[in-house]
Amino acid sequence: MRCRSLTRLKLRGCRELTDRGMEEFAQNCKGLKKLSCGSCMFGARAMNAVLDHCTALEELSVKRLRGLHDAALPIGPGAAASSLKSISLKELINGQCFGPLIIGSKKLRTLKIIRCLGEWDKVLGMLGNFNTGLTEIHLDRVQVSDAGLSSISKCSNMEILHILKIPECSNFGLVYIAERCRLLRKLHIDGWRTNRIGDEGLIAIANQCPNLQELCLIGMNPTSLSLAQIASNCPKLERLALCGSATVGDAEITCIAVKCVALKKLCIKGCPISDVGVESLAWGCPNLVKVKVKKCKGVTAEVVEWLRGQRGSLVVILDACESEPLDGSGSEGVQENGMELPPVGSHGAVADASSSTNSRLATLFRTKFGFFAGRNLVACTFRRW
Repeated sequence: MRCRSLTRLKLRGCRELTDRGMEEFAQNCKGLKKLSCGSCMFGARAMNAVLDHCTALEELSVKRLRGLHDAALPIGPGAAASSLKSISLKELINGQCFGPLIIGSKKLRTLKIIRCLGEWDKVLGMLGNFNTGLTEIHLDRVQVSDAGLSSISKCSNMEILHILKIPECSNFGLVYIAERCRLLRKLHIDGWRTNRIGDEGLIAIANQCPNLQELCLIGMNPTSLSLAQIASNCPKLERLALCGSATVGDAEITCIAVKCVALKKLCIKGCPISDVGVESLAWGCPNLVKVKVKKCKGVTAEVVEWLRGQRGSLVVILDACESEPLDGSGSEGVQENGMELPPVGSHGAVADASSSTNSRLATLFRTKFGFFAGRNLVACTFRRW
């Protein structure tokens, strides 16, 4: 009530904060621009109050909002829909109730849906019909199919797309993206070793997205067929990460060395390459400034030292430790300032202090997340909770 000029608020684990408290806050702090709340007990009523009164709200991040349930009221769009630019939803049981807000926020540019239960194709379908101005979309371990990718492909101005651990997406969906989103600059795909996205989809990206600057492929099996097309048709490609691929060997690295002229940063993790592939980098990629090789058994420290000697200005990092899995689960993105690939936890997942709460949540996710085939797979998916 006294801080009416407040513009940013972060709430974490506020178990005694109710809908009523949030309603009173929203009525007094109408100039709020950024709200981030996680593991709080309030629900849809509180969120609607914020959206109705905080007309300047630009960024909204909601994680593990415990007041949401299957019968929760629809959220938004509210008066804030005219100013919202970014919405991030993480680990929600009924995140689909934010659908009206997502669709009604006409200035929305960034949408992140991460580990939220339920089927999202319907929400994305309406998004593609009514709100096509988005430039950045992150989909991480959510139930989305090729129909959902087809819907978001209508966002023709999209520049950044992350498709991480979504087993129902295939080459068909990626082809839709390639055909309509020709301004794409950054593409991250974690195929989760399902082999549903491969050369066909990547060739479509190569042929239709010449502005591609950053490509991160995890748990996929691309070959020189698609990598050669990307190298030839994407002359602006500066950052490339290949993680947990059984098909990326010396021939593929040599292809990259020969054709990726603009490449500045390269990360190779858990791929069957040898010293021969690393040697090819000595004469290729003239703009290369950093190479990171992790968990590639065929690469020795001697060839790394040799490469440093051949190209003195090149930063070469070799990590032969095998303590992490090779499926790319610990490598989800390429950072702006380097080829460091952060762990899953970097998305913001922070475990609750109470182990009993974690147990109940894990049980709930196992029963509700219908598109996972078996209990072991679900346990693997949420092992970092």
